[in-house]
Amino acid sequence: MIDSFGRKIEYMRISVTDRCNLRCRYCMPNGIEKIPMSKLLTYEEILKTAEAGTELGINRFKVTGGEPLVRRGVVSLIKGLKDIPGTEQVTMTTNGELLGEYLEGLLDAGLDAVNVSLDSIDPERYREITGGGDIDKVLKSIEAASETDLKVKLNSVLHKDTGRKDIIDIVSYSLNHSLDLRFIEMMPIGFGVFWQGMDIAQAKNIIEDEFGTLKPTEDKLGNGPAKYYSIGNNDRIRIGFIGALSGMFCENCNRVRLSSQGMLRPCLCYPEGTDLKPYLKGDRDGLKEAIRSTVLGKPERHCFSEKATPDNMISIGG
Repeated sequence: MIDSFGRKIEYMRISVTDRCNLRCRYCMPNGIEKIPMSKLLTYEEILKTAEAGTELGINRFKVTGGEPLVRRGVVSLIKGLKDIPGTEQVTMTTNGELLGEYLEGLLDAGLDAVNVSLDSIDPERYREITGGGDIDKVLKSIEAASETDLKVKLNSVLHKDTGRKDIIDIVSYSLNHSLDLRFIEMMPIGFGVFWQGMDIAQAKNIIEDEFGTLKPTEDKLGNGPAKYYSIGNNDRIRIGFIGALSGMFCENCNRVRLSSQGMLRPCLCYPEGTDLKPYLKGDRDGLKEAIRSTVLGKPERHCFSEKATPDNMISIGG
């Protein structure tokens, strides 16, 4: 479907839960007030929304959280999304701690790709950043997934505590395991307001100092707005950079976000959206019209340079 500014909207991020098994310091360091399960969309409601979306041309879905793998039965949702006529791709974002446990089921369900969050590979640093995470478990999950047909990509958030060693270690790990990698600037959302720090330019300088010149490529890996580079003469991986503040990409935005409670938001920056729950009780045409009007109300650009977003990222959908 085409929005009011001529952008093709074909991608929906679907949050299935606000819960997470980690407590990353820039996301939910002290936990959150959990949303009662009775207020979350059921998998049947999510599938009904996705079916309506595919009829409008939204045919790529990313399952997120919180941490999606903590919600019971999420593998069945993946299969349900894959079985919708018109679906082109179903992917997932995860912190990786439970990925190894659910890997076989996700593969059987038809998951196309997975993005794993990785801000450090130093065990102590990882525990500190994530509030007690086990990096060995995460790395084993990543490596097990990379040995299958599943496309695996790493996401690393740049924040005020990101150090030179963190970046060098993560790039080295990506090179050693032939895994594509994205660095993402911290956005001024929720606790992230207090964790803004290193930007894309600083990260690039560190990488080039250590590994050689970053060469722009025309490669597009996945559905995101990352700009990708190769390192010197190394073609084993691509390193992408997403800079919501230093490199605005709104002119190419192709997505909407469905919260775990049924709010369809056209832009990460703005709180406005459409509560789809009332429409899920009616016929397909009403639901489709609600989705269509939300897409047509998508703003031309985000507002991060003017103001922060008070919502926590975990409540918006990763």
